[in-house]
This record gives sequence, structure tokens and C-alpha cells, in this order.
Amino acid sequence: MNSSAGHRPEVRPEFRPGSPPEAPWPLEAVARRLRDVVRRLPLAPPSFVAARVLDRLLWPRLDASQRTLLRHRCIEIESVETAVRVRLVLGERGFEVARAGLAPVVVIRAQTAALLRLARGEDDADRLFFERRLVMEGDTEFALLLKNTLDAIGPLWAPTPR
Repeated sequence: MNSSAGHRPEVRPEFRPGSPPEAPWPLEAVARRLRDVVRRLPLAPPSFVAARVLDRLLWPRLDASQRTLLRHRCIEIESVETAVRVRLVLGERGFEVARAGLAPVVVIRAQTAALLRLARGEDDADRLFFERRLVMEGDTEFALLLKNTLDAIGPLWAPTPR
């Protein structure tokens, strides 16, 4: 038995009382692994939900000429922090899940909050694009047609009052 009153046991830095133990992997590495797993999940479930939402919010507001210009082109939208992607095609009667293997004409990537602000009309796509918070890849002419069509229609839904 040690009788020295001033003796304190050695405390290793990773086990300091009151502080959590050091994580085995940095948080960013875990987030990256999770995004990799999510990217391998099937696209159909989130795409189906997005198609039904757009059928209610966007389809009725598109006129015949806009529907013709946008029809049969695959568009992919990705939330960058979650890696959730949707692939949609505008069909004869509304939005549809893009069939497997159909390459997107345009890919749009942004954080979920930015995508929602765009849909509510609280943010401008041009500003987000030039601030590099929104990325559009693919057919530039079609991307501009899509952007101008959505700008002409206005917000998909009004922001909720606070």
C-alpha cells in the first residue's frame, strides 16, 4: 500500500477525467464512408418521392411548350452532405424515375439547405453557382433552359412565415 499523500496516478491524455475519449476515426472520415455507402443505395425510392412532389408542385405550372422542351431528358440532383441523389425524367404525364443506366444530361449538386432555399425562392441559383455552393455539370444549354424555366415559374412553394 502506498502511503504517500501527494502521489497521483499517471493520467494518459486520451483518458482525462471529464473529457470524452478520442474517437477512433476523425468525423470527416466517418462522414465520407457514410456518403460512400449512401451513394451505392438504389436511386428509385428517393427519386419516386421527388417525382410525386414535383408532379404536385411543378407539373401543373409548366405550359405545353416548356413540357416539350424539358421532356425525356434525365436530370440528377444530389445533396452533397448526405449523398442522396434523385434521377428524374419529365414524361408525357408528369415526372418519372429515370430508368436504370440512363445517364443524366445535367447533374446539380448542392447542400440540402441551398436546394430547399432555391425551391422556396429564397436564394438565387446564379449567386449560388458563382459562390461555388451549387454545381451544375453536363449540357450547359439544357441547364440554362432548365434554370430559366424554373426562374420564370417562380418558387415551387412559399416559405413558411416565422
